[in-house]
Amino acid sequence: MKFDQLNLIAPLLNALQQKGYTEPTPIQEQSIPHLLERKDLFGCAQTGTGKTAAFALPILQLMHEDGDAARNPYVHALILAPTRELALQINESFDAYGKLLGLRNAVIFGGVSQHPQEAALRRGVDILIATPGRLLDLMQQGLVKLDRVRYFVLDEADRMLDMGFIHDIKKILSKLPAKKQTFFFSATVPEEIRSMAGALLHNPIRVNVTPVSAPAETVQQSVYFVAKEQKRFLLKRVIEDQGIDHVLVFTRTKRGADRVARDLTKSGIKAESIHGDKSQNARQRALQGFKDRKVQVLVATDIAARGIDVVQLSHVINFEIPEVPETYVHRIGRTGRAGASGIAITFCSPDETDYLKDVQKLIKRTLKTEVTPNLPPAPPRVVPEGGSSQRPQRKSFTRNPPKSNSSSSGQRATATSRKRY
Repeated sequence: MKFDQLNLIAPLLNALQQKGYTEPTPIQEQSIPHLLERKDLFGCAQTGTGKTAAFALPILQLMHEDGDAARNPYVHALILAPTRELALQINESFDAYGKLLGLRNAVIFGGVSQHPQEAALRRGVDILIATPGRLLDLMQQGLVKLDRVRYFVLDEADRMLDMGFIHDIKKILSKLPAKKQTFFFSATVPEEIRSMAGALLHNPIRVNVTPVSAPAETVQQSVYFVAKEQKRFLLKRVIEDQGIDHVLVFTRTKRGADRVARDLTKSGIKAESIHGDKSQNARQRALQGFKDRKVQVLVATDIAARGIDVVQLSHVINFEIPEVPETYVHRIGRTGRAGASGIAITFCSPDETDYLKDVQKLIKRTLKTEVTPNLPPAPPRVVPEGGSSQRPQRKSFTRNPPKSNSSSSGQRATATSRKRY
């Protein structure tokens, strides 16, 4: 099936074409037709299955059909996400898909000054993407009103439950109008999520997308254990020692992709980065250069790499391990296609061992450990005054957090999560 068979309007099809997307993922194919009929939906789907477009495209089309632009201070569509990273990613998708429609979207999250977000709200917003803590703060200040919301998305509901946001979410839900179209997504369905969905949704369409859980058997997988600061040296060494002339390298962030490509180019290896902040022309040039083998290394984020399909790609390198294990399977699935052999190499720093364990649990195998060569010493880490070099512990993301009988401890957990995200 193609996107043009889903009854999407021309501006959305044009935006999808510009991004190189022609075929919907299973969750998009199963969800979009029902959502365009203004039905509620309960989707069980992991990050990396394409669910953002599954709800963003229908919302944009339905709001375009509704025909009313933002009138300060009303919000007509609300998307709740558990983390600032996911909220920003969703906002980027609305930017890309809706750029020809004239609708205004904004993203708000904690951990930064609220003043730019407040200014965006005062200018008027049609579509608001938010993390629960910051949204509730702005609501309590009278800066956000939700009584005109017609489209509501609760994304990664189980992750929000794990992170202690459930009480904030219930407060937000109490401010939404009873009559609205609701899109509900969760990777797992514990009893509290099932109960919440039952209260939120009206005769919902149920979509269950089973994530890819195993890479092709033709892909050889291995891992190098290395300090984070030495990964750039290891990347150059692996490419040169193994004579790799064509490789797709994955990073988690756009800044990381640019930095890796820049370091490789300085060392004499032709590399380009591709991510959502680059113009369409720049992305197309980088991708075409890679396909034509004029570019040896293409460094990509997961979002930008979705449209990449390179024939006979021999190597994929995970410069950073993804937080969602299914994303690993999608990444290395770029090689070893159509019965061909492929090689997937992963770099694991000490702070990524939990992510590696999740990957190995999903694919039901232990990656072969490679001997890390001698590398230049890592430069000393610079810690800002009053700051910390430690990354947040991943314990807050576990599916089954320990229960506590103390209401005060739950309040502290919620406050901590809200401040962080």
